[in-house]
This record gives sequence, C-alpha cells and structure tokens, in this order.
Amino acid sequence: MVKKLNKSLMHILGMSVLLSMSSFSSAELVMNSGANSQSNISWSSQDADQLLNGDVSYNSDEPSPQGSTKVTTSVRSANGVSQSSPAKTVQIIDTNQYVGQPSVNARAALVMDGQTGEVLYSKNSNTAMPIASITKLMTAVVISDARLNMSEKITLQQGDFSCSGCKSSSSTLRAGDSMNRAEALLFALMKSENPAASALARTYPGGRSAFYSAMNAKARSLGMNSTHYMESTGLHPGNVSSARDLGILVNTASQYGLIRQFSTTPSYDFNLGYRVLKSNNTNALVRNGGWNINISKTGYINEAGRCVVMHTTLNNRPAVVVLLGADSSAARTNDATRLMNWASQLPKRI
Repeated sequence: MVKKLNKSLMHILGMSVLLSMSSFSSAELVMNSGANSQSNISWSSQDADQLLNGDVSYNSDEPSPQGSTKVTTSVRSANGVSQSSPAKTVQIIDTNQYVGQPSVNARAALVMDGQTGEVLYSKNSNTAMPIASITKLMTAVVISDARLNMSEKITLQQGDFSCSGCKSSSSTLRAGDSMNRAEALLFALMKSENPAASALARTYPGGRSAFYSAMNAKARSLGMNSTHYMESTGLHPGNVSSARDLGILVNTASQYGLIRQFSTTPSYDFNLGYRVLKSNNTNALVRNGGWNINISKTGYINEAGRCVVMHTTLNNRPAVVVLLGADSSAARTNDATRLMNWASQLPKRI
C-alpha cells in the first residue's frame, strides 16, 4: 500500500531516481514513483551515486516554494560520466553594519548570506561551545563523501545505544532493528536518532575511530578552526563548535542533495519489518512548512541547550541561520522566526 507521506522523499528512497542532464548544464532531480513504496529500500549503486555526486546550484531569482524540498543540481560530466566535485566554501565577511537587530535568547547566533559570506547578524559567533546533535550534520557529510553503498543493511547493536563519556538518551529504536544505510541516515537527520548515527560510524570503513578522524579532518579542511568532534551523535559534550564554524558547515552541507532532502523531510513511516515507526522532523519550522528551508538540524543536551542550524532563502538570497544554547524549544523557534523575518527585510548589499 502506498504510504501518503512525503512524496519526494519516498520517490528517492523507494523508486528509480533519474537525472535528466546534459554536459555542463543544470539538471533537475527527477523522481519516478512505482506502484508500491516500502521503507525497506533496494537502492542501486547508480541511484546513490546520482544523488551523492554533483553540486546544488541556487537560482535566487526563482526560489523554490516555501516548505518545498525541490533539489536542483549542477553536474559536471566528462565523456558522459558524472563527476563529483569538492564542496565549495565561502569566505565569511563580518561587516557588522546592520542596525535594528533583534535580540535573541540563544547564547550564540549567526545569520549569513550563503552566497557572499556576508554576516547579517552575529552574537558570540566565534565562541566554541557544545553543539549536541548538530554534530549529525557533519556525520552526514562524511557519509556522503565516502560514497558508501546506501542499500547495505545495518543491524543496530547494543553498543550503538551508548558511548564512553556520552549522555544517556531515549530512542524508539532497539538493538536488533535492521535498516539500510539510507534509512539510518534519514533517521539521524530527520528524527535525530542517536543509535542510527552511531551505527553509521561503526559501519564506516575502519570503524568508529576512522569515522571520527574523518569528521575532524573535514572540519579542518573547511576552516572550522573552533570545532572538534569526539563522536558521531552529539551526545558527548566534548563535541564543540562555534556559530561561525557551523555557518561554514551548513553552507557546505547545502551542496549535498541527499542531505537537503533527508534533513527537511517533515515526516516518514519507517517499516522495520515487524513494526512501523511513525516519525516527524525535530524542527517545528520544517514540520509547519512556512519557510523555504533547504537544510535543517536541531540539537539538545544540557550542556548545549537548544540548538538549530538551517539553510533557507530570505529575500531571494540563500541564507544560513545558526542558533546555539537557547533556553527551550519554544525560545529556539521564536529566535529563528525573529531572525528570519528581520533578515527578509534586508536589501542585498554585496
């Protein structure tokens, strides 16, 4: 029976994924549905490669409708073969020239033009602090960079539910639950399931230690100089970063079509064979669909407070929003809404 869920995600997960493209041109991600859709997915390596290769290109004059998860990719090809290219970064330019800025509850905040790097709003943006499950955005980037088999089955182990020095957390998953790598990544990004993020690290070539090294190496390569990762879930308070660094990470992650789709899926029913988990996105702004959010990740542990990072479109320009250390989920949502409403009124300056 066809699930009436997020159709674009289901088309990616359950069906054939095609790229209608020509050499050195922009290509729309085309998703064709079949008669049935299961969350136990059978991905071909070609499907995964097509999603993981290529850069997302923005047309700021024609932003996608608010709440949509439309993905447009720009794929470089040589001799008809698609090529992956390194993620682009922007140089952050803190002009600190805007007046009338809103106050925010969060301990640190950043709003940045995602195309030019101009800082529109900044509060304690260079201070390193715990980031909780914002960590999972780097987990997703490392998995995507590795071009692993997304149809490979992963069975959760008891060790995926705890780690040395980590905080305890609840989960709707259980040891013995089986899913493929795509579902584990969706669990980690959309529902922020810690066992799924832990299992992604465990099943990485070389295991957890190699995965953590890859996370820190990626951060260094992006110029995230205030960032350090201890593990892949965010439960360890030693996972630290600054709002500035996370602005770089969000801007980088927005270039991965798979991360864009999975992090902004409002809801999905996971069929684990013997039970179905009805799951919702942890970000109320994504669930409500009032903003054109391209990347989303929330986080919380006591040391970090309530955190959120987003890539969105404000006043026809790509924008990155980072909030760290809000007192409550409501305060976090209110901060984000105030900042995005304010930034939507700003003119483009660079």
